[in-house]
Amino acid sequence: MSTAPTHTLWHIRCRLDTSPEDHRNVLDLLAGFTPLVQPLPPLAALAQVKGSLRLFGVDAGELAHRFRVQALVQAGVDTHIGVADTWATAATASARVGHSGVLHLSDHRAVERFLGPLPVQALHGIGPAQAAQLEAYGLHTIAALAAMDETVVCRILGGKAGRTLRNRARGIDPRAVAVHRMPESTSASFAFDRDMYDPVLVRAALLDLAVTLADRIRSRDQIARGLTLTVRLAGGATAQRTKRLPTPSAHTDDLRTGTLRLLDAMAFQRARIRRLTLTAEDLRPADAGPGTQLSLDQARENRLRLEPVVDRINAKYGRRLAGPAGAYRKAS
Repeated sequence: MSTAPTHTLWHIRCRLDTSPEDHRNVLDLLAGFTPLVQPLPPLAALAQVKGSLRLFGVDAGELAHRFRVQALVQAGVDTHIGVADTWATAATASARVGHSGVLHLSDHRAVERFLGPLPVQALHGIGPAQAAQLEAYGLHTIAALAAMDETVVCRILGGKAGRTLRNRARGIDPRAVAVHRMPESTSASFAFDRDMYDPVLVRAALLDLAVTLADRIRSRDQIARGLTLTVRLAGGATAQRTKRLPTPSAHTDDLRTGTLRLLDAMAFQRARIRRLTLTAEDLRPADAGPGTQLSLDQARENRLRLEPVVDRINAKYGRRLAGPAGAYRKAS
């Protein structure tokens, strides 16, 4: 019987203030440890190191510590790494590593001890609404979710979501590392000088970030296929949500709409917000996107016709002088 280790999957998280360039540097370093790397924009990655252990002569946890030190020294990036046998478990672990920076769940018993007592909302892949539904039925921990009959969970969450999340609660996740190139992305951030409660000011700051990114990717003749919003809250907690755009776009109108929908989906109630980071994901050449189609929305058509004019003014005088954010606030 083979004794090869199976708990060799890394989920790596970079600090939320890590730039896209530094994230790419971390991925480059990671390629020196294993060729099986899956970038997870904007600030994470998945890696399978099973084939690297004999080369380095250490187990997956010790190798993770070595990589973490190298990333800190050579790229200046602090990483948190969960080590387990499945994607969902490793990602749940990387969010709760503590001061050591690495949490190695070396066998199935360690996985059960780790996952069981955690609140159900800590399970990777579960959303706030799903967690609230489970808690309403008395399922407050991951152990309770894992022990519940599958048919009951499917009735609460729906068939596919119920089966998937119950399996993840039991340490089952068949997804493998999908090796591919890092899709290009670009980010913009806004830090408030104090804890921000006012939803109007938060939305205004997000609108400005959307205008900044749209202007940037249009200047590069690119389009974005998705958006990620990362919110740092008072006390250091973070929330993150990603959305695919219905159609790849570089129009401010589309990025603005997608961004505000991301914020609305987070459903913050009087949250104290410190920092907003908006990332345009999976950038492609503009000519790789769909052709322009005529919209029946006259207001949108007017905004799209205005866009090239604003871009030319920005290029000549600077974006702040042209005031596209203000123009789009009025247009909305």
